Amino acid sequence: MVWNRIRDAIYGPPQLEGPSILPPYFPVEPAGCEKHAQNLFQCIAKDATERARDMEKMGYGKSYYSEIEEERLKKLKEDAGNGERRNVAEKVLKGKDVDASKLPKPDDNPLDECRTFIAYYKRCCDRELKKKKNWILTEPYRVQEEYRYKK
Repeated sequence: MVWNRIRDAIYGPPQLEGPSILPPYFPVEPAGCEKHAQNLFQCIAKDATERARDMEKMGYGKSYYSEIEEERLKKLKEDAGNGERRNVAEKVLKGKDVDASKLPKPDDNPLDECRTFIAYYKRCCDRELKKKKNWILTEPYRVQEEYRYKK
């Protein structure tokens, strides 16, 4: 534990490489990482969710389902030709004191708001999940067939 803190002080804060994505073991909260996990959960619940809602209001929300994603892309192309995107931005800004540079863009990632929290969470979990007291958290579990998503 002490060696990890010394190593962290020497190397400095962790840096997340690549796009902001959650690790595959998320939302695990191993013993020893409670602080980092709670900070990440709060950031996702507040900042990232607000950013994602703003993106949905602007019509930039992405879907995990291919049929919905195709419809969204088709609608974006049609709207771009009509210039309706600018009208949506004007409606959002109308009557509000909002900086136009803070409005979401089509390629924004809502998790960018929590980038540092993700890096701390990932570093802590990578270290703590190897310990015997946290092994159970990495064990896969079986989901009954009726509760699985249909492809």
